[in-house]
Amino acid sequence: MRSAFVGRRIIMSENEEKKTGWEACDESEKERIMAFADGYIDFINTAKTEREAAKEIKKIADENGFIDISDAENLKPGDRVYYINHGKSVYMAVVGKAPLTDGFNGVGAHIDAPRLDLKQEPLYEDSGMAFLRTHYYGGIKKYQWTTIPLALHGVVSFADGRTQEICIGEDESEPVFLITDLLPHLAAKQNAKKLADGVEGEKLNILAGSIPDAEAESDKVKAAVLRILKDKYGMEEEDFTSAEIEAVPAAKARTLGFDGSMVAGYGQDDRICAYPGLMALMSINGIPERTAVGIFSDKEEIGSVGNTGMASHNFELFMMELLEKTGIVSPYAVQRAFSSSRVLSADVTAAFDPCYPEVMEKQNAAFAGKGININKYTGVRGKSGASDANAEFVGFVRGVFDAAGVEYQFSELGKVDAGGGGTIAYILADRGMNVLDCGVPILSMHSPYEAASKFDIYQGYKAYKAFLAAE
Repeated sequence: MRSAFVGRRIIMSENEEKKTGWEACDESEKERIMAFADGYIDFINTAKTEREAAKEIKKIADENGFIDISDAENLKPGDRVYYINHGKSVYMAVVGKAPLTDGFNGVGAHIDAPRLDLKQEPLYEDSGMAFLRTHYYGGIKKYQWTTIPLALHGVVSFADGRTQEICIGEDESEPVFLITDLLPHLAAKQNAKKLADGVEGEKLNILAGSIPDAEAESDKVKAAVLRILKDKYGMEEEDFTSAEIEAVPAAKARTLGFDGSMVAGYGQDDRICAYPGLMALMSINGIPERTAVGIFSDKEEIGSVGNTGMASHNFELFMMELLEKTGIVSPYAVQRAFSSSRVLSADVTAAFDPCYPEVMEKQNAAFAGKGININKYTGVRGKSGASDANAEFVGFVRGVFDAAGVEYQFSELGKVDAGGGGTIAYILADRGMNVLDCGVPILSMHSPYEAASKFDIYQGYKAYKAFLAAE
């Protein structure tokens, strides 16, 4: 069958291959793509947790003329503000010419990622070794987290109100941590289990030390670890109960491939969309026609719950403050603003992996290196839990991308009955906004070391920039 041309995209028959976006790039475009990817790699190496991402987003915003909204008495078109939600999520806006009740253009990503959290009482000793018990966060393949170097990131909050940040295992001079696994010689029973059951959640215990404290009467290795924590961080064992310490891969994000065309690294779901969205917001010069909003939320990987997740009404609080400080006070103002708003839910989708083609329907799959991806709907099986964007809004987004020269593709997340997933889109849609999922395709999603095309990352930046500026 022949290909049918539609806008900037080429609709392919089932047995044809979609062309890679690199083929249309000249050298200057490749240079821009590579430079943007360098900044992205720096970002995800700095921001390995949601707290660190929020902190880095604030730093970048401060450098680009944004201020805390609480420091602004009133707002006028062109003003740039942010709201930090409990140090774990960030809402931002560049005030536009049109009143906010006419709606805003928004890009919403999440900055949490699958990981291992230390339990509230994690430290124990067994057989002359100290371990830290964990509780995994988000959807992971548990076996992928064994025998890889881990770093500990987080914060300890003391009963007297003090806080202490922790980061150990990232610098080459620092120790790393490890979850052990069985040697193949003794793993016959383990190998006979289903893959999902090969490593149980309660066996994801982190090896943390083995030298005993000669002065301790019992649990001497555990006592030695506690002494180190006391000396370095001022921690007692009971302080674990009010700590949030996350184990994440210690490996740095790097350029991938002989040609340097891809990025490999931890936490790309969804910081691979958060960073282009942030940079698109930073790139706004002057006064946009419509207010431009950036959302960087927490807890998406566990259902967007809690006061820092997208379901939190703290986002409404930010919007109320924006409305009030731009001179709009009405009991229906927030809902009017939401109902007139347009948002891209900037979250990743699965890139087609030729090593596992059986889970994809190829004609409706996303491909690495072929542009930013649009998912009209997500969900599971019969679109359960989906936000299904209306055709008119999809058409509007296509028009914006075509005009800006954005390379984009459409996909579903795998075959109809193969599985599925969701994003923050349905939460925004529930509030009345027009929402469409639009993000970067990645390989090995939710693994400790994901991969994605630099071309697609840059197309994400172009897409979000064009959308935020759309009238």
